[in-house]
Amino acid sequence: MVRLAAIVLAVLLPALPAPAATVAYHLDPAASTVAFETDFGPDLITGSIPLEKADLRLDFDNLANCTVEVALDVTGAKASFPFAAQALKGPKVLDAKDFPRMTFESTSVKRAGEAADITGNITIRGVTKTVTLRAQIFRPQGSAATELDHLTVKLSGQVNRSDFGATGWSDMVGDQVRIIITARIDATG
Repeated sequence: MVRLAAIVLAVLLPALPAPAATVAYHLDPAASTVAFETDFGPDLITGSIPLEKADLRLDFDNLANCTVEVALDVTGAKASFPFAAQALKGPKVLDAKDFPRMTFESTSVKRAGEAADITGNITIRGVTKTVTLRAQIFRPQGSAATELDHLTVKLSGQVNRSDFGATGWSDMVGDQVRIIITARIDATG
């Protein structure tokens, strides 16, 4: 009986689909940008914050297994004009001296049509709030649909800076900050 069970298992197991693995990805900081924009009267203030580190683990067959952890270097933040850059890093906005790091850690990833919604905790100025970012993934032009080793991820979302105590110059600068991330990622395995 044991021998028969072993033969049945040997015949059936190859027919079952192999479980998809979660794949670790390395983010290429030189080919990636973490950008933002906010209203400044009728104009926009735009800028970027450099990536300090990222840990991305993706499972395209089961998005619930995906995890994203990112840290940004607030001390290197740049804005579209000098006054805005100084104000951005100053104590009334991001307070880079006391809070040099901004982080995001995913709590769930769900399909949203052709995209995915990545919900997680973002920490700015030591305050943690939940945010959802919309993610779209692109393969290099001409690559096969199954080619997932080299990808570009575009994420977008928004936060209200007042939720994090970044209330400086609220009479001139909008509260809503739109986040635009373009990340080039490569499978590490």
